[in-house]
Amino acid sequence: MPIEIDPTMHPDCAPLAWMIGSWAGAGVVGYPTIESRHFGQEVEVTHDGRPFLMWTSRAWILDADGNKERPAAVETGFWRPQPDGEVELLLTHPTGIVEMYVGETSPAKVEVRTDGVLRSPHAKDYAAAHRLYGYVNGTMMWVMDMAAVGQPLQSHLSAELRRV
Repeated sequence: MPIEIDPTMHPDCAPLAWMIGSWAGAGVVGYPTIESRHFGQEVEVTHDGRPFLMWTSRAWILDADGNKERPAAVETGFWRPQPDGEVELLLTHPTGIVEMYVGETSPAKVEVRTDGVLRSPHAKDYAAAHRLYGYVNGTMMWVMDMAAVGQPLQSHLSAELRRV
């Protein structure tokens, strides 16, 4: 499905245009220190004509019937496309963690790795992450690897989101 470019969008954002909009879906969360569970997620990606996209994500744990059981992760931030296909992702979490990712865009794909992680004195031990987002058959698919709480970088989250 071709992506229509909004004429009010800054031209630097064109490689990320496929992300703009509202998305919802479900995925799987797991890690050696937690029980694997299904989660629901809503993502909102917007722009205001400047050379960045605004990102907001809310997630919740799902019960066995697919109903919302309890809130999970929340993050907000900015995608900052750079020349030559480079991109930065700045994210803030209410758990006391701030992340700066750096990576590359290619058609319908974005891959970023943490370049810096800041933690408040009361945040959990969190060291690094790697995220991959793709636009596949009209859906946003993404995966995240994480290094935290003494564990090496390994699979943590994956989800498939559809436009809403």
